[in-house]
Amino acid sequence: MASRRSAAGRQVAVYLFTDARRRSFFSKMSVSGPVVKIHPVVLASICDSYERRNEGASRVIGTLLGTVDKHSIEVTNCFSVPHNESEDEVAVDMEFAKNMYDLHKRVSPTEVIIGWYATGFDITEHSVLIHEYYSREATNPIHLTMDTALQSGKMSIRAYVSAQMGVPGKTVGVMFTPLTVKYLYYDTERIGVDLLQRTRVLPNRTKGLTSDLSQVGCSAARLQDMLTTMLAYIDDVLSGKVAADNSVGRFLMDLVNKVPTISAEDFENMLNSNINDLLMVTYLSNLTQAQIALNEKLVLL
Repeated sequence: MASRRSAAGRQVAVYLFTDARRRSFFSKMSVSGPVVKIHPVVLASICDSYERRNEGASRVIGTLLGTVDKHSIEVTNCFSVPHNESEDEVAVDMEFAKNMYDLHKRVSPTEVIIGWYATGFDITEHSVLIHEYYSREATNPIHLTMDTALQSGKMSIRAYVSAQMGVPGKTVGVMFTPLTVKYLYYDTERIGVDLLQRTRVLPNRTKGLTSDLSQVGCSAARLQDMLTTMLAYIDDVLSGKVAADNSVGRFLMDLVNKVPTISAEDFENMLNSNINDLLMVTYLSNLTQAQIALNEKLVLL
């Protein structure tokens, strides 16, 4: 346990663990509270701020933005906040954080401050002081840690909420309780994530964007693979090779119910009609571009 004096002048304590005790504690502790849903753009922004950190800085911190409902916290955006810390003290540019949040509110008024992040694998005693500031900006803020240095062998991502403990009027302890972390993405973010994953197997680690037709082909191939896997699972369950799973059955029933009841002929006619409309729009747009380019050349004559 390490103690630090807060901005209000009272003494607080944060409970720290060794690596072995921390792994045992988090593996046995039941996770409760809201589910934290993180978008890929947040993780990419944290990695970028870590790569651009000042010389000599061991970690970076920043503000998390998003929305909060009854059962979950959705982290949709973030920005880094300049800070300096040593073994004895920590200084955070609060004015910069306030100005950046005001600018974000002009663009995304629905996003509010939901907590803060820090790179690294551990929760230090300085985290208590920083968390106390964000407790004044948000109700029960979360603290997100991201192991950008891969100290645990992988990029471990954890989320916490703080809870005070101790004797009233005496030294107050702060314990960070882990929360369940899930990853959520929009369709546009999925394209970027898939592109990044494809760069892992390339020697130069770079890959350009594919055309719309190639993306449709890849999506169709991926859908066909998933249907093949689903049919193989159903055949194994019917033959008794695999035990039936009720949760999988409910997902399959929901999937079947979402498929519209339409004949193959009607579906083909509808698809051909939409393709013809798309081709007509593409032709008209190309014709308009050619007319504009021709007009610009005639004006210059």
